[in-house]
Amino acid sequence: MVSLWGSKNGEERPEGEEAETDGQDGRHESRHSGGREPDERTRLLPPRHDGYLDPDDPAVSPYNLWSVRALRYLCVLFFIITFLWWVLLLVSIFVSPPMMHSRGSGFFDFSYTTLTLGNLLVAILFFAIPSKPMEWGSLAIAGFLLIDMIIIVAVPRIRSEEGWVGVASVVWATVMALYNVLTDRVVAWGKREEEERLTGRRESRRTLREWCAVLTATVIMVIMIVVVILLTATLILRSRDAGLAPPGERYYVDQDKYQLHLACLGNVTYDAQGKRNPTILLEGGDDPVEASFEDWVYDAYQNGTINRFCFYDRPGLAWSDNAPSPHSAGMTTNALSEALARAGEEQPWILVSAGIGGIYSRIFASHHRREVAGIMLIDALHEDLLYRIAQPGRGFLLWIRGVISPLGYDRLFGAIAKGRTPEDRVFGRSAYQGGKYIKAKLQENLVANSLTKDEVATARTTQDEDTPLVVVSSGINVRKDGEWERKQKDLTTITNNLISWDVVNAAPHDVWKTLSGRRILEKRLGELVRG
Repeated sequence: MVSLWGSKNGEERPEGEEAETDGQDGRHESRHSGGREPDERTRLLPPRHDGYLDPDDPAVSPYNLWSVRALRYLCVLFFIITFLWWVLLLVSIFVSPPMMHSRGSGFFDFSYTTLTLGNLLVAILFFAIPSKPMEWGSLAIAGFLLIDMIIIVAVPRIRSEEGWVGVASVVWATVMALYNVLTDRVVAWGKREEEERLTGRRESRRTLREWCAVLTATVIMVIMIVVVILLTATLILRSRDAGLAPPGERYYVDQDKYQLHLACLGNVTYDAQGKRNPTILLEGGDDPVEASFEDWVYDAYQNGTINRFCFYDRPGLAWSDNAPSPHSAGMTTNALSEALARAGEEQPWILVSAGIGGIYSRIFASHHRREVAGIMLIDALHEDLLYRIAQPGRGFLLWIRGVISPLGYDRLFGAIAKGRTPEDRVFGRSAYQGGKYIKAKLQENLVANSLTKDEVATARTTQDEDTPLVVVSSGINVRKDGEWERKQKDLTTITNNLISWDVVNAAPHDVWKTLSGRRILEKRLGELVRG
């Protein structure tokens, strides 16, 4: 009987032969399916018997090469070194180690080290998965860091502020970025070599895990590129601001660790008895003296009320360098005394201060009892209220602001969109955005309720009781804050020679910003000068 389907040669196969063939097919199928019925996981291709490994085999790895392994070990070593340096810089913000004080804020070198730490961490996490975005990203970061290094080294003012710590940090960041470019290329070469050796061909596809790793690394690289661009732009602004000449001179103080800016205007004059007339010594509040406090004193000078006045910038403000940490008000007054001596300025002094500047003036007066001819406190801060600026939350926010200050996003926006000038950034309305200013306020916060409070308490005890005293208070602050009013009244008792206590109605904390305030201030200043 003829088979319905027939055979390959058109003849009917015997039943035994057919059974044998079916058995062979079953064994063949069994070899491919692992002894089970085919399903969606069944291999479509037979296993390789050419001596090569599957591309997904874990043995196919660039780590097989000693050069790749050595680069990874070095990467881990560099990460550890950078982390230790990062910790040291973090500590130096609060306590300056010997030989590591930078005359700038110290936030720039901390930022460069943080960037280096992140760059090396990305390299370690995605070491075995090289990609062009990582290579190009590291190359771009290295390029911008090289520009930063050139700016820091080439601009004398920035170089002196950053010191060897800042230069070393940016150089190390540049070298590590270039090292990441090298490792990425070497690993990519090693991966190709091992694929060709173990699989017979170069693998062009990536697994889903690898694509996720490349995407993650690319996003991180883009963020770091944006960060380094902002760092470079802020450095360019700093280099431009460095060209703004100070009105006075900078003098080295505290064993030449940093410079203090001091300026004087007017001529030395003498009275009928041949005695030297007093020089007005200004002490600003939260902002630099040049911002607005000096204006009314200059008007008094123009009007002939005073003949000569001097002012200085506390460490970290305007043209003065940052001092080593920790730094108290007493340390600042010691630095001021040294700067005055180096400038050849002599007594007698009439101290005029506002806000927290009153703390500094009182300590200075106690250190120079016989040299101070009068004290004027303008809505000055009382020592019992120092806790307001010593709050831990305020200190933490200042530290956060300092860490991100090198990005300069607010300063850059002000320069581009609002036309802020170097004067605005150095001592004007944008000065509070700078790292030096923030570092000074952080130092102030850290010791306000401890070292500084003890110093001003001692100053009150040793203050000359016969020193003439004028107290001028803000009417707004006195009316809205009962504690402030009580403490203003207490300030009138720091000596036994109170000339007057004026509460200027409708005047803000900066009393001189109202016409009535300026008139009262100039009037009382003239009374102190005339004795």
